Amino acid sequence: MKMIIPVSLSMLLLSLSACGTDEAPETASGEDGVITVTSTAEDCTVSTAEVGSGDLSFRVSNEGDDVTEFYLYGSDGLRIVGEVENLGPGLTRDLVVRAPAGDYITACKPGMQGEGIRSAFTVSESGEDLSVRGIDQADISAAEIRYAAYVRDQGQQLVSATEAFLTAYTTGDDDRARDLYPTARQHWERIETVAESFGDLDPRMDLREADLEPGQEWTGWHRIEKDLWPPASGYESLGSEAREPVAADLMSTTELLDERLQDQSYTVTDIGHGAKGLLDEVAAGKITGEEDIWSHTDLYDVQANVDGARVAYEGVEPLLAVKDQALSEEIAARFDALQRLLDRYRTDDGGFVFYDTVGESERKELSDAVNSLGEPLSKMTGAIIL
Repeated sequence: MKMIIPVSLSMLLLSLSACGTDEAPETASGEDGVITVTSTAEDCTVSTAEVGSGDLSFRVSNEGDDVTEFYLYGSDGLRIVGEVENLGPGLTRDLVVRAPAGDYITACKPGMQGEGIRSAFTVSESGEDLSVRGIDQADISAAEIRYAAYVRDQGQQLVSATEAFLTAYTTGDDDRARDLYPTARQHWERIETVAESFGDLDPRMDLREADLEPGQEWTGWHRIEKDLWPPASGYESLGSEAREPVAADLMSTTELLDERLQDQSYTVTDIGHGAKGLLDEVAAGKITGEEDIWSHTDLYDVQANVDGARVAYEGVEPLLAVKDQALSEEIAARFDALQRLLDRYRTDDGGFVFYDTVGESERKELSDAVNSLGEPLSKMTGAIIL
C-alpha cells in the first residue's frame, strides 16, 4: 500500500474518524447547507463537487442493498478527513468536518471493501474564520497541546508493551504472551482513531481475519492472536521460525506508527470527532465480540476505547462548559454510567472476564450504555465550534 507522509494534522486526524452524527451546521455547500450523498451498489452521488471552506455537513444515505461507508479523503486519497462507517441499507447519517481550502476525494464503499467509488471534491477559500468563537485562544491551544502529548505518550507506551509481548511470543512463552496481549493492545485502542488515519498501517496492524480480501496477506495483532488461541481443529500453529517474521512486521509497523505520531498536532474539532469515533468503534465491533474472536479479550479493548474517548472529552470539557454546560454534564454522567457497568466485569487482578462468558442480555445492556453516551457525545464538536 502507499506510504503516507506525516503532515501537520490541524484537521486531518481525529476528525479523520468522524463517524458521528454531529448536528449539521449551515454552510454554503448546498440546500440548507447540507451536501447530500447517495450510495448504491454502482454509484456514489454527491450533490456538489465544490464548496467553500468551513464547516461542511454531509448527509449520507444508503439506497443500496449492502452496508456501505462514506469517506472524505485528502488529496492523496489516503488521509481520512472524515468518515461514516457501517451504514446499513435504508439508513441516513450526518457527518460534519471543518475543512480548509484544498483538493479532496469523496468515496462510497458499498460492501465496505476496496477503494470504493471515488470522485474529486474541491474546497475553495471562503474567507470564513475557522477559529473557535467565544473561547479564549489560549485555552484552546492548551487543550490541543495536552491531547497531542497524550497521543505521543500512548504511542511510546505501545512500542514498549508490544516489544515485551512479542518477545514472549517469539521465545515460546505463550502463557506470558497471552497475558500481555490484551494489555499491550490497550495503548493502540486508546488512540485507535488516530492510528486508523494512517491508511497503510491500520490493515497491517489490526485487520481481522473476517475482513481479509482475496489474496491479502494477514499480519498484525489478530494473526498472532489466532496463533495463541488456536481453534480446536483445522488450524496449524505457526512454528518458532514462522513466528519471527510475523512478529518483526508488527514491531516495525508499531515503531513507524509511533514515529509518525510524535510530530502531529490536533484541533479541537479533531479531538471531539475522535472521541465520538472511539465510541463508534465500540458499537461497531467490540460489543458484538467480533474484535478478539479467538482470545475473547474484547472488554479490554472496550475499556481502552472508552478511556481514549474520556481523555479527549475531559481535555475539551472546559471549552464545552463555556458553550453548553448542560451538555457537558450529560456527557460526564453517561461516561460514569458506562464505567460503572464495565467495572462489573472486572477480575480480582484488575483485568476483565473473557467476553464469551458475557450473556446476550448483558451485551445488550453494554450496547445501550455505549449508544446512550454516543448520542450526546456526537453533539460535542458542534457545540464547541459553532
